[in-house]
Amino acid sequence: MPTTDGLFPTFFLSGFECSTFDWKDVGRRDLTAEIQHNGHADEDYAFLRSLGIAVAREGIPWPLIDRGGGDYDFSCIDTFLAAQRRHAILPIWDLCHYGYPAGLDPLSDAFVERFAAFARAAARYVAERAHHGPLFFTPMNEPTFWGYMGGEWAWSAPFGTSADYRRRFTTALARADIAAVKTIRADFPDARMVHIDPLIWVVPPRNRPDLAEAAHRESYDDAYLAWDVISGLRCPELGGSPEILDIIGLNNYSFGQMEYREQGPHAALEPGDDRIRPLCDLIEEAWRKYRRPCIVAETSGLKGGRPDWLNDIVVEGLAAIRRGVDLHGLCLFPAIDMPDWHNGQWLNNGIADVRPLPDGTLMRVPYLPYVECLHRWQRKLNRVTSLDNDPFDAAVDLADIRRAADEMNPSPDADWH
Repeated sequence: MPTTDGLFPTFFLSGFECSTFDWKDVGRRDLTAEIQHNGHADEDYAFLRSLGIAVAREGIPWPLIDRGGGDYDFSCIDTFLAAQRRHAILPIWDLCHYGYPAGLDPLSDAFVERFAAFARAAARYVAERAHHGPLFFTPMNEPTFWGYMGGEWAWSAPFGTSADYRRRFTTALARADIAAVKTIRADFPDARMVHIDPLIWVVPPRNRPDLAEAAHRESYDDAYLAWDVISGLRCPELGGSPEILDIIGLNNYSFGQMEYREQGPHAALEPGDDRIRPLCDLIEEAWRKYRRPCIVAETSGLKGGRPDWLNDIVVEGLAAIRRGVDLHGLCLFPAIDMPDWHNGQWLNNGIADVRPLPDGTLMRVPYLPYVECLHRWQRKLNRVTSLDNDPFDAAVDLADIRRAADEMNPSPDADWH
């Protein structure tokens, strides 16, 4: 049965882009620096506080901290720790957001051992400075998606180019994830883990019914590979279990529903395509497979469509709750706009956009229609619209969310704006 006490102090969450991949034709990138979050941490966390959001995904950049031989320099996250404390924001720490130290083979035992050692050091560092518990971590962010972009599409290291390598890479990331969870919990047995990957749906081209089996495999086999390994459903010799899977983070964007291409990436389905499925269905399928607490861990619309997208996401989430899904929150990601990885253009998908000033500073500009839409939903769900002095005095009462869902009786649909 779903629980009554929520995992978090607020139902709406957010976070900051923190990728540190070795990117094709560019080399090592630091998206935290590219959005100037490291220089605007106090402002960015104050912004979340003003929105009534008390939880944020934040990165601890493994390749920028781990100098080898057990030598770590965590000083780059000190400004985030201070801002979190000042503004009473609870972090979910990403320990590996697509980046690993140069020279490591991700399929090797050394990769697993080094990541587990880093995870332990990172957990100890933030635990000594945490202003509120328990500790939340995402050990490997999107291992299944990283498998595609780094293992088959060669967007980022390790620059693999085949489906076979992609599957082996994803499995290796899941193995390292399991080792990190066990290492952290040896010191902090109450630490919670949020395992995040995209929700996807893949269909064959209308004129290629012969690709239906391949599309189905992408939707129901490959898409769940990392969660299956971490939960112990696949490769049980790697040590996964439902307790290690812990919390499922379901990422959802419009391009997650796709038409199969024999040479990927696949093509996003256009709005109005009759093959699009309601998000509620996808959430329910994932939850019923693992029966673990879950959140929508990333979601956002683009430009002027952000309020409509938020309306859709909340309706689909509430509909899933009415079906019995143990959904604990919706993460509006990112809080601050981010660049397109491929061309550097600002996506206008954040709660706040950025405006470059003549001196190069990126001024934060809240997108007011999105903010106003968020506040309307907070009021409908009996949530706060700004944080008080102690947002941690009580977790979200999920029964309250369920009552609101029952009163609204939302109907899931495939009409994505």
